Amino acid sequence: MRQVVLSFSLALLTAGTVLTQSSVPDSPGTPPPILIARQLAESEGLRVGQVVHLSNRASGADAKAFRIDGIFEPTPDPARLGQVPRIVRMHLPDLLAMTADESRPASAEAVTIGLKQPGDAAQFARDLAGRVPGISVGTTSDPDDAGPFRVLQRFHLAIAIVTIVAATVFLLALTIMLVDERRATVGVLRLIGLPVNRILVQLFIEGILIAGLGAVLGLAMAVGSESLINTFFQWRYDTALRFVRITPEVAAQCVAIAVPLGVTATVVASWALLRRNGLVLARR
Repeated sequence: MRQVVLSFSLALLTAGTVLTQSSVPDSPGTPPPILIARQLAESEGLRVGQVVHLSNRASGADAKAFRIDGIFEPTPDPARLGQVPRIVRMHLPDLLAMTADESRPASAEAVTIGLKQPGDAAQFARDLAGRVPGISVGTTSDPDDAGPFRVLQRFHLAIAIVTIVAATVFLLALTIMLVDERRATVGVLRLIGLPVNRILVQLFIEGILIAGLGAVLGLAMAVGSESLINTFFQWRYDTALRFVRITPEVAAQCVAIAVPLGVTATVVASWALLRRNGLVLARR
């Protein structure tokens, strides 16, 4: 047997994605079962069926024996990126027996439960309080307008707005230069009798095709690089967290922004050119 001092977080034996599971049935006198994180099993060389001693003290005092009944992949947590998940999951009575303070009897009656969907914490608290009379349930999650991830989301939104505005100015300047190079062609079309509206519609359709093709190529590059980026960073940080995910909603949002901006830049640049006289445009 091997004594290991570990920290553990949740009390749900069935939570998480179980990778390997022991098929040995429990027998009288067998240490209680636990689940350990895959990263912990790899770093400590642990395996299913092995008996380990766990303690909630750094000195390893008062360690208790447990049998590793399975290895699971922990739920990815961006807040712990780069840290080795040293997580042990056990039955609630076993967790309370390890964490209870004998000097405070009430400490054995308190437990923290992690939910797969943190947004359901308030509803879960209300349901549990209604089903178990006398129990006090509270949430530890951040409010909707606070927390580091909410601040990070706002920061990303600000960066996205600045990037889109700067890209629009650059695109407009580039489009003006491209349209100005075609001033002779536009001048000939004006001289043969095509009205300004007809030429503008033609340029509008051309802008839609170019902007749509550019959006499709950009999405294709994003989808093609999604797997490479996730594979590299998952290997780098040893996590199942997905760093990049191109969803239909994200793709639709990108197209909804890119195509109107491209078409608008084309029309604005073309309108500034079409306001000139046909003879001036056709002059070489």
